[in-house]
Amino acid sequence: MLKQLRVETTVNGSHDNESCLTHEQDDLSNKIRELESVMLGSDADILNTYGAAMIPQECDDSFLLEEERWRKMMEVISRGDLKEMLCACAKAMSENDMETTEWLMSELQKMVSISGNPVQRLGAYMLEALVARLASSGSTIYNALRCKEPTGNELLSYMHMLYEISPYLKFGYLSANGSIAEAMKGENEVHIIDFQINQGIQWISLIKALAGRPNGAPKIRITGFDDSTSAFARGGGLNIVGERLTRIADSCNVQFEFHAVGVSPSEVKLDDLDIRPGEAVAVNFAMMLHHLPDESVDIRVNHRDRLLRLAKFLSPKVVTLVEQDSNTSNLPFFPRFVETMNYYLAVFESIDAALPRDHKERINVEQHCLAREVVNLIACEGAERVERHEALKKWRSRFAKAGFSPYPLSSYVTSLIRQLQESYPGQYTLEERDGSLLLGWKNQSLVLSCAWR
Repeated sequence: MLKQLRVETTVNGSHDNESCLTHEQDDLSNKIRELESVMLGSDADILNTYGAAMIPQECDDSFLLEEERWRKMMEVISRGDLKEMLCACAKAMSENDMETTEWLMSELQKMVSISGNPVQRLGAYMLEALVARLASSGSTIYNALRCKEPTGNELLSYMHMLYEISPYLKFGYLSANGSIAEAMKGENEVHIIDFQINQGIQWISLIKALAGRPNGAPKIRITGFDDSTSAFARGGGLNIVGERLTRIADSCNVQFEFHAVGVSPSEVKLDDLDIRPGEAVAVNFAMMLHHLPDESVDIRVNHRDRLLRLAKFLSPKVVTLVEQDSNTSNLPFFPRFVETMNYYLAVFESIDAALPRDHKERINVEQHCLAREVVNLIACEGAERVERHEALKKWRSRFAKAGFSPYPLSSYVTSLIRQLQESYPGQYTLEERDGSLLLGWKNQSLVLSCAWR
């Protein structure tokens, strides 16, 4: 289980107790003071003890290299570039250079802030992740502490706020629903299999759209899979989602049936899906496939590809994919750290365009909806790292290998998505590439959406 550590952050020079980041101060401070005394020197004569007369000839080269290394570190700190310092700290950790790592951590804690600009806010959580990673390697300087968990209602409100202030999920839901609606034209019985239904918000608009078809509404059946975070937030099982969607369907005079599956997607079998003759099947993968272990975790059991093969066996009219467009699945630690920083910095910048920096709910949204992902990506390895994103090129390869071909979006659906993008403030971008749509911020692609058959 992921353990989150706490490191101190500051807001305008004072300690910020609202963060879930605190620091195990005494041991670290003592170690840093000792290190500074040796490397920086509080007394003008202290470095003389390492002068040439005191150093054996065979140690000259290593001493000069060490001196050069610390000179470069001092240059990094003097420039005050937070991104550069975070990368330097991660690089030192990747090289098992614990002295440099701990020293840079002590400097970084003075620079990060959960109420600062985007890089300061993200930096606070990336520093937490580095501390957590250091603790998991056996360091005794830090104590592992859990963040204060929000209640289910609080978490649900944070998730809803993120949904409202950013277009990412709406973009994915709109494009997926557009593909499903087009594929189901003329069908009388529609069966949608959603492998992570969350709160069921995606299907409200689709039920209403299908209810308004000129040739009459089809019978709709939705099969849903749950996840622990969504269940905790809603305070109960998928029966809550089913009842809500049933009320929506009744209000639209649509025949509706909901089926909750009691197993995880990684364990699902064909019989669990209750496929019936005469149904047109649609399969929906919205922000969930990256949580399934792939060959990089265990070459013997590739749940990601197995689920795609199962979906193909259903002969669906359409399969929709919405994912974060990031390459973190099998990268080594340091390049994964850089990829994570670039990706989430764009997300934090986009949130900055929607909410003031001192907005209390913004802090909660970032802490409970985004920081967990950041910490997991950086601090965890092996089966404990559940955030394993892949870029569009890799997803195209997986779907093609499973026997699928692309199902491009219509120009009408694309125009609706462009209207959605333009309705949000800031520098959002929309790109069409290889039959897929990618929503981004400035030059960083963030969310991809595509359909297959």
